[in-house]
Amino acid sequence: MERPASHSELAELSPGLRPGPDGRLAFGGCALADLAAEFGTAAILVDVATLRSTAERYVEATTAIRPNSRVHFATKAFPVPAVVGLMAEAGLYCDVASAGELAIALAGGMPAERILLHGNAKTDLDIGAALEAGIGLIVIDSFDDIDRIERLAERPQPVIVRINPGVLAPTHEAMATGHGESKFGIPNGQVEAAIARAAASPKMEMLGLHVHIGSQILELEPFVESVERIAALGTFDLYDLGGGLGSRYAMDEPVAPSIEDYAEALFGAAAVHLPDESVVAIEPGRSTVAPAGISLYSVVGVKRGDRTFVAIDGGMGDNMETALYGTRFWPAIVDKDGGPERCDVVGHHCETGDRLATDAWLSSPEVGDLLVIPVTGAYCHSMANNYNAMPRPPVIFVEDGDARVAIRRETIADLLGRAT
Repeated sequence: MERPASHSELAELSPGLRPGPDGRLAFGGCALADLAAEFGTAAILVDVATLRSTAERYVEATTAIRPNSRVHFATKAFPVPAVVGLMAEAGLYCDVASAGELAIALAGGMPAERILLHGNAKTDLDIGAALEAGIGLIVIDSFDDIDRIERLAERPQPVIVRINPGVLAPTHEAMATGHGESKFGIPNGQVEAAIARAAASPKMEMLGLHVHIGSQILELEPFVESVERIAALGTFDLYDLGGGLGSRYAMDEPVAPSIEDYAEALFGAAAVHLPDESVVAIEPGRSTVAPAGISLYSVVGVKRGDRTFVAIDGGMGDNMETALYGTRFWPAIVDKDGGPERCDVVGHHCETGDRLATDAWLSSPEVGDLLVIPVTGAYCHSMANNYNAMPRPPVIFVEDGDARVAIRRETIADLLGRAT
């Protein structure tokens, strides 16, 4: 598409992005130019209305098909207390993968009994914090997890056992978690022994099974296959089917299945293969938060030669998706109708791979322009880092024309705070 992104296209990717009454591009009712002036750039912005609507759609879509269902927000997708708190208000549970994520979930107001602990390499700190908090579930991912719970628990801890279903999901290899060579789950041939040991332990209440095949999956059939694999292992009170539904990042990419289609596929398969009385849980992450977030940058340099490089005041320090997974984003210059120019959007880190978009069509970029990238609500804040000793950007919540800081901007003083 050899033209800059239109407002309607930006809104299709991140629904909160729409022109305001004065014609300026806005997000959650706040003009992007005003947000940049108040909070600075780079910044991650979250449209609260989109976030809340998505969470509510998940609950409605699942309970309409199976009343005894649970939706766990995968905290790792956007580990911010305000995000988890909104999920709790919408009726979601959550899963965490460390003592740190557990602390964030509790700080956000998620009840401990609605929290599940994941992890293929849980430490004594992780399991100890979970037991102390009294969380609802721990996922057994190895026999070492069983050893630690038996050693640390003072009362029976509800658990479920994660299996490796042997399903290779159609996604980036780094996001596929359910195939035979994945580090996650109890290996084939050892599942029955893990179930039996957990069920026999006085320190554990063995409730069921868990399966998860990966992330950024845009086809429904692999999810159905994973339900069939988990059903073959017997009858349990609880089946956790994981997450993995993908998001659309660029207009020339396929549209992701809807939340409703995803729920119908998974819970339809559950109706066929799993007991009606069993609780069935899912763990969406990316699809709950990705479209609700955008990243706002300032253009700090434009270098025209064999290629046109548009350098911004962010990059792989606040968005690792392109470097890690090859994610293609759909950037746009804010409030400008210049002639179309094919550009590479690059960051300010000393790394050739610090590139957020290749061959993007932008409106005559110049130093001082604002640049927006939609669909950055998932994993960008999670994986933000201090490469080149750059402070991490803030997270700003916007709703109905108001904005507030959910995570403040990191400072150089913060970077020096741990030095001795």
